[in-house]
Amino acid sequence: MSVIVEHVSKRYGAQLALDNVSFHVGEGEVVALLGPNGAGKSTMMKIIACYLPQTEGSVRVCGYDVATRPLEVKKHIGYLPENNPLYLDMYVREYLGFVAGLHKLGKKVKQRVDEMIGLCGLTPEAHKTIGKLSKGYRQRVGIAQALIHDPGVLILDEPTSGLDPNQLAEIRQLIREIGTRKTVILSTHILQEVEAVCNRVMIISKGRIVADAPTAEVRRLNKARKRVSVTFDKEVDPADLRALDGVADASRSDEGYWVFANAGEDIRPGIFRFAVEKGLVILSMEQQEESLEEVFRQMTL
Repeated sequence: MSVIVEHVSKRYGAQLALDNVSFHVGEGEVVALLGPNGAGKSTMMKIIACYLPQTEGSVRVCGYDVATRPLEVKKHIGYLPENNPLYLDMYVREYLGFVAGLHKLGKKVKQRVDEMIGLCGLTPEAHKTIGKLSKGYRQRVGIAQALIHDPGVLILDEPTSGLDPNQLAEIRQLIREIGTRKTVILSTHILQEVEAVCNRVMIISKGRIVADAPTAEVRRLNKARKRVSVTFDKEVDPADLRALDGVADASRSDEGYWVFANAGEDIRPGIFRFAVEKGLVILSMEQQEESLEEVFRQMTL
Protein backbone atom coordinates (compact mmCIF):
# COMPACT_ATOMS: atom_id res chain seq x y z
CA MET A 1 0.00 0.00 0.00
CA SER A 2 1.23 3.51 -0.80
CA VAL A 3 -0.51 5.20 2.17
CA ILE A 4 -1.62 3.49 5.38
CA VAL A 5 -3.47 5.53 8.00
CA GLU A 6 -4.34 3.72 11.22
CA HIS A 7 -6.39 5.10 14.12
CA VAL A 8 -5.27 8.69 13.60
CA SER A 9 -6.65 11.43 15.84
CA LYS A 10 -5.69 15.09 15.97
CA ARG A 11 -6.53 17.51 18.74
CA TYR A 12 -6.13 21.27 18.84
CA GLY A 13 -6.54 21.85 22.55
CA ALA A 14 -10.09 20.80 23.37
CA GLN A 15 -11.09 20.56 19.68
CA LEU A 16 -10.98 17.11 18.09
CA ALA A 17 -10.23 17.68 14.38
CA LEU A 18 -9.73 13.99 13.49
CA ASP A 19 -11.31 11.15 15.41
CA ASN A 20 -9.79 7.66 15.03
CA VAL A 21 -9.44 7.78 11.23
CA SER A 22 -8.18 4.69 9.37
CA PHE A 23 -7.83 3.98 5.63
CA HIS A 24 -5.43 2.47 3.09
CA VAL A 25 -4.72 3.84 -0.40
CA GLY A 26 -3.08 1.60 -2.96
CA GLU A 27 -0.83 2.36 -5.89
CA GLY A 28 -2.59 3.90 -8.87
CA GLU A 29 -5.72 5.00 -7.02
CA VAL A 30 -7.19 8.49 -7.36
CA VAL A 31 -8.98 9.03 -4.06
CA ALA A 32 -11.07 11.98 -2.93
CA LEU A 33 -11.39 13.17 0.64
CA LEU A 34 -14.84 14.70 0.35
CA GLY A 35 -16.37 16.75 3.12
CA PRO A 36 -17.73 20.12 4.18
CA ASN A 37 -15.45 22.92 5.31
CA GLY A 38 -13.95 22.11 8.71
CA ALA A 39 -14.49 18.36 8.38
CA GLY A 40 -10.77 17.55 8.79
CA LYS A 41 -9.67 17.09 5.16
CA SER A 42 -6.74 19.50 5.19
CA THR A 43 -5.60 18.32 8.63
CA MET A 44 -5.44 14.74 7.38
CA MET A 45 -3.47 15.73 4.29
CA LYS A 46 -1.00 17.82 6.28
CA ILE A 47 -0.35 14.83 8.56
CA ILE A 48 0.29 12.55 5.57
CA ALA A 49 2.63 15.18 4.08
CA CYS A 50 4.58 15.55 7.37
CA TYR A 51 3.52 19.17 7.84
CA LEU A 52 1.58 18.41 11.00
CA PRO A 53 2.03 15.70 13.68
CA GLN A 54 -0.90 13.52 14.66
CA THR A 55 -1.96 13.29 18.30
CA GLU A 56 -2.60 9.56 18.13
CA GLY A 57 -2.26 6.73 15.62
CA SER A 58 0.22 6.05 12.81
CA VAL A 59 0.71 6.98 9.16
CA ARG A 60 3.04 5.24 6.72
CA VAL A 61 3.82 6.41 3.19
CA CYS A 62 5.58 3.94 0.87
CA GLY A 63 6.61 1.98 3.95
CA TYR A 64 8.01 4.93 5.95
CA ASP A 65 6.47 6.25 9.16
CA VAL A 66 5.73 9.99 9.02
CA ALA A 67 6.69 10.43 12.67
CA THR A 68 10.06 8.66 12.61
CA ARG A 69 11.14 8.90 8.94
CA PRO A 70 9.74 12.24 7.67
CA LEU A 71 12.64 12.92 5.28
CA GLU A 72 12.12 9.58 3.56
CA VAL A 73 8.38 10.23 3.36
CA LYS A 74 8.99 13.61 1.70
CA LYS A 75 11.12 11.94 -0.96
CA HIS A 76 8.12 9.84 -1.95
CA ILE A 77 5.39 12.45 -1.68
CA GLY A 78 4.40 15.52 -3.69
CA TYR A 79 2.22 18.09 -1.95
CA LEU A 80 0.16 20.98 -3.29
CA PRO A 81 -1.35 22.98 -0.39
CA GLU A 82 -4.67 24.74 -0.78
CA ASN A 83 -3.13 28.21 -0.96
CA ASN A 84 -0.46 27.10 -3.52
CA PRO A 85 2.47 29.22 -2.25
CA LEU A 86 4.62 30.32 -5.21
CA TYR A 87 7.40 32.85 -5.76
CA LEU A 88 5.53 35.24 -8.02
CA ASP A 89 8.64 37.13 -9.19
CA MET A 90 10.35 33.98 -10.49
CA TYR A 91 10.01 32.67 -14.04
CA VAL A 92 8.24 29.34 -14.46
CA ARG A 93 11.34 27.47 -15.61
CA GLU A 94 13.47 29.23 -12.98
CA TYR A 95 11.09 28.29 -10.18
CA LEU A 96 10.84 24.64 -11.18
CA GLY A 97 14.62 24.47 -11.41
CA PHE A 98 14.83 25.95 -7.92
CA VAL A 99 12.45 23.31 -6.53
CA ALA A 100 14.33 20.55 -8.33
CA GLY A 101 17.53 21.80 -6.70
CA LEU A 102 15.89 21.60 -3.27
CA HIS A 103 15.20 17.95 -4.00
CA LYS A 104 18.86 17.50 -4.97
CA LEU A 105 18.17 16.13 -8.43
CA GLY A 106 21.65 17.10 -9.61
CA LYS A 107 22.19 16.49 -13.32
CA LYS A 108 18.51 15.60 -13.78
CA VAL A 109 17.31 19.13 -13.02
CA LYS A 110 16.98 20.36 -16.61
CA GLN A 111 15.47 17.07 -17.79
CA ARG A 112 12.84 17.05 -15.04
CA VAL A 113 11.97 20.72 -15.56
CA ASP A 114 11.44 20.11 -19.27
CA GLU A 115 9.35 17.01 -18.53
CA MET A 116 7.12 18.85 -16.04
CA ILE A 117 6.60 21.80 -18.37
CA GLY A 118 5.44 19.39 -21.06
CA LEU A 119 3.36 17.16 -18.78
CA CYS A 120 1.56 20.03 -17.07
CA GLY A 121 0.90 21.99 -20.26
CA LEU A 122 3.09 24.94 -19.30
CA THR A 123 4.99 25.32 -22.57
CA PRO A 124 3.05 28.42 -23.80
CA GLU A 125 3.65 30.22 -20.48
CA ALA A 126 7.10 28.94 -19.50
CA HIS A 127 8.78 32.25 -20.46
CA LYS A 128 6.63 34.30 -18.05
CA THR A 129 7.01 35.15 -14.40
CA ILE A 130 4.55 33.28 -12.20
CA GLY A 131 2.93 36.54 -11.11
CA LYS A 132 1.73 37.11 -14.68
CA LEU A 133 0.04 33.71 -14.98
CA SER A 134 -3.67 33.04 -14.70
CA LYS A 135 -4.99 31.10 -11.70
CA GLY A 136 -5.25 27.96 -13.83
CA TYR A 137 -1.63 28.13 -14.96
CA ARG A 138 -0.49 28.84 -11.40
CA GLN A 139 -2.22 25.63 -10.35
CA ARG A 140 -0.35 23.83 -13.12
CA VAL A 141 2.92 25.23 -11.77
CA GLY A 142 1.94 24.03 -8.30
CA ILE A 143 1.25 20.53 -9.58
CA ALA A 144 4.52 20.58 -11.56
CA GLN A 145 6.56 21.47 -8.43
CA ALA A 146 4.80 18.67 -6.53
CA LEU A 147 5.81 16.19 -9.25
CA ILE A 148 9.32 17.46 -10.01
CA HIS A 149 11.07 14.78 -7.91
CA ASP A 150 8.91 11.96 -9.34
CA PRO A 151 7.12 10.97 -6.11
CA GLY A 152 4.93 7.90 -5.87
CA VAL A 153 2.19 9.72 -3.96
CA LEU A 154 0.62 13.07 -4.87
CA ILE A 155 -1.38 15.05 -2.28
CA LEU A 156 -3.60 17.83 -3.66
CA ASP A 157 -5.55 20.05 -1.27
CA GLU A 158 -8.49 21.74 -3.04
CA PRO A 159 -6.60 21.77 -6.38
CA THR A 160 -9.39 23.46 -8.38
CA SER A 161 -10.55 26.06 -5.87
CA GLY A 162 -11.32 29.38 -7.55
CA LEU A 163 -10.90 28.21 -11.15
CA ASP A 164 -13.27 29.09 -13.98
CA PRO A 165 -15.08 26.28 -15.91
CA ASN A 166 -12.42 26.02 -18.63
CA GLN A 167 -9.60 25.92 -16.09
CA LEU A 168 -11.53 23.33 -14.06
CA ALA A 169 -11.76 21.01 -17.05
CA GLU A 170 -8.05 21.40 -17.84
CA ILE A 171 -6.84 20.71 -14.29
CA ARG A 172 -9.20 17.75 -13.89
CA GLN A 173 -7.90 16.23 -17.12
CA LEU A 174 -4.34 16.72 -15.89
CA ILE A 175 -5.13 14.98 -12.59
CA ARG A 176 -6.72 12.06 -14.45
CA GLU A 177 -3.58 11.66 -16.57
CA ILE A 178 -1.31 11.79 -13.51
CA GLY A 179 -3.54 9.26 -11.76
CA THR A 180 -2.70 6.61 -14.33
CA ARG A 181 0.87 6.58 -13.00
CA LYS A 182 0.69 7.86 -9.42
CA THR A 183 -1.28 7.44 -6.23
CA VAL A 184 -3.32 10.63 -5.90
CA ILE A 185 -5.20 11.83 -2.82
CA LEU A 186 -7.13 15.06 -3.26
CA SER A 187 -9.44 16.93 -0.95
CA THR A 188 -12.49 18.73 -2.22
CA HIS A 189 -16.03 19.73 -1.38
CA ILE A 190 -16.96 19.94 -5.08
CA LEU A 191 -19.11 16.91 -5.84
CA GLN A 192 -18.75 17.13 -9.62
CA GLU A 193 -14.99 16.94 -9.18
CA VAL A 194 -15.23 13.59 -7.41
CA GLU A 195 -17.33 12.06 -10.16
CA ALA A 196 -15.14 13.56 -12.90
CA VAL A 197 -11.72 12.62 -11.53
CA CYS A 198 -11.74 10.03 -8.75
CA ASN A 199 -12.27 6.29 -8.75
CA ARG A 200 -12.78 6.15 -4.98
CA VAL A 201 -14.26 8.55 -2.46
CA MET A 202 -13.98 8.84 1.31
CA ILE A 203 -16.61 11.10 2.86
CA ILE A 204 -15.36 12.75 6.04
CA SER A 205 -17.64 14.51 8.49
CA LYS A 206 -16.75 15.99 11.88
CA GLY A 207 -13.37 14.30 11.82
CA ARG A 208 -14.66 10.80 11.02
CA ILE A 209 -14.80 8.73 7.83
CA VAL A 210 -18.50 8.05 7.27
CA ALA A 211 -18.18 6.37 3.86
CA ASP A 212 -15.36 4.78 1.85
CA ALA A 213 -16.07 3.08 -1.47
CA PRO A 214 -15.58 3.29 -5.23
CA THR A 215 -17.23 6.47 -6.49
CA ALA A 216 -19.93 4.58 -8.38
CA GLU A 217 -20.83 2.60 -5.25
CA VAL A 218 -21.07 5.42 -2.72
CA ARG A 219 -24.74 5.97 -3.34
CA ARG A 220 -25.44 2.40 -2.24
CA LEU A 221 -23.81 3.00 1.15
CA ASN A 222 -26.54 5.43 2.09
CA LYS A 223 -29.67 3.94 3.64
CA ALA A 224 -31.86 6.88 2.71
CA ARG A 225 -35.07 6.14 0.85
CA LYS A 226 -35.15 5.78 -2.92
CA ARG A 227 -37.75 7.48 -5.06
CA VAL A 228 -39.81 6.45 -8.06
CA SER A 229 -41.18 8.92 -10.58
CA VAL A 230 -44.46 7.62 -11.97
CA THR A 231 -47.07 9.07 -14.35
CA PHE A 232 -50.56 7.63 -14.82
CA ASP A 233 -53.18 8.39 -17.46
CA LYS A 234 -55.52 9.66 -14.72
CA GLU A 235 -55.27 11.59 -11.49
CA VAL A 236 -54.82 9.56 -8.28
CA ASP A 237 -54.87 10.44 -4.61
CA PRO A 238 -51.30 10.47 -3.20
CA ALA A 239 -52.77 9.01 0.00
CA ASP A 240 -53.57 5.80 -1.93
CA LEU A 241 -49.93 5.56 -2.99
CA ARG A 242 -48.77 6.13 0.60
CA ALA A 243 -50.85 3.13 1.67
CA LEU A 244 -48.87 0.72 -0.52
CA ASP A 245 -46.47 -1.74 1.12
CA GLY A 246 -42.91 -0.41 1.41
CA VAL A 247 -43.89 3.20 0.63
CA ALA A 248 -42.64 5.90 3.01
CA ASP A 249 -44.29 8.87 1.32
CA ALA A 250 -45.86 10.06 -1.91
CA SER A 251 -46.51 13.48 -3.41
CA ARG A 252 -47.41 15.16 -6.66
CA SER A 253 -44.66 16.21 -9.08
CA ASP A 254 -44.78 18.49 -12.11
CA GLU A 255 -45.78 15.66 -14.44
CA GLY A 256 -47.00 12.91 -12.11
CA TYR A 257 -46.05 11.60 -8.69
CA TRP A 258 -43.01 11.02 -6.50
CA VAL A 259 -43.25 7.79 -4.54
CA PHE A 260 -40.59 7.31 -1.85
CA ALA A 261 -39.57 3.84 -0.69
CA ASN A 262 -38.50 2.66 2.72
CA ALA A 263 -34.83 1.62 2.91
CA GLY A 264 -34.11 -1.52 0.91
CA GLU A 265 -37.58 -1.72 -0.68
CA ASP A 266 -38.34 -1.97 -4.40
CA ILE A 267 -41.83 -0.49 -4.68
CA ARG A 268 -42.24 -0.68 -8.45
CA PRO A 269 -44.11 -4.05 -8.46
CA GLY A 270 -46.54 -2.64 -5.89
CA ILE A 271 -47.14 0.45 -8.00
CA PHE A 272 -47.80 -1.76 -11.04
CA ARG A 273 -50.35 -3.86 -9.09
CA PHE A 274 -51.98 -0.66 -7.83
CA ALA A 275 -52.39 0.56 -11.41
CA VAL A 276 -53.95 -2.74 -12.50
CA GLU A 277 -56.41 -2.73 -9.58
CA LYS A 278 -57.44 0.87 -10.27
CA GLY A 279 -57.68 0.42 -14.04
CA LEU A 280 -54.85 2.90 -14.62
CA VAL A 281 -52.32 3.01 -17.44
CA ILE A 282 -48.74 3.71 -16.40
CA LEU A 283 -47.38 6.22 -18.90
CA SER A 284 -43.90 6.24 -17.33
CA MET A 285 -42.18 4.84 -14.28
CA GLU A 286 -38.54 5.36 -13.33
CA GLN A 287 -36.61 4.59 -10.17
CA GLN A 288 -34.14 7.41 -9.80
CA GLU A 289 -30.70 6.91 -8.35
CA GLU A 290 -29.72 9.42 -5.72
CA SER A 291 -27.13 11.95 -6.76
CA LEU A 292 -23.82 12.10 -4.97
CA GLU A 293 -24.95 15.49 -3.66
CA GLU A 294 -27.96 13.93 -1.91
CA VAL A 295 -25.83 11.19 -0.37
CA PHE A 296 -23.23 13.73 0.74
CA ARG A 297 -25.82 15.96 2.41
CA GLN A 298 -27.42 13.10 4.31
CA MET A 299 -24.10 11.67 5.47
CA THR A 300 -22.63 14.97 6.65
CA LEU A 301 -25.60 16.66 8.35
